[in-house]
Amino acid sequence: MRYLIDTHILLWHAENQKLSSELLDIINNPENIIYVSHVTLWEITIKVSIGKLSLNFNIGEFEKMLKANQFTILPFNFMCYQHLVSLPFHHQDPFDRMLIAQAKSEKIPLITHDSKIKLYDLDLISA
Repeated sequence: MRYLIDTHILLWHAENQKLSSELLDIINNPENIIYVSHVTLWEITIKVSIGKLSLNFNIGEFEKMLKANQFTILPFNFMCYQHLVSLPFHHQDPFDRMLIAQAKSEKIPLITHDSKIKLYDLDLISA
């Protein structure tokens, strides 16, 4: 099965926090493809650079962590933009809106803990 993980889920996984055993089973199952969006990488980098996010690891180590966990980077393509432009404004966070559009475009469930995302017509795995 394919899944897209939200930014906070990726950070919680990287820092070994807050994830249920059921969710860890999904993320760590080698039969599943776990996608990390370029959007997530942009969000983390921007928030670290402006001091809004602090990590327990160096941003340069992030690529090693992604590879070690066999996560797949998912680019944001023009089909994603088509979904993004028509999304209702249940959620104001631009990064979350892009992840929602990407999950819809790719037709894959989004793993998230954000309750606002539940307002969208989207396959979700709630953390």
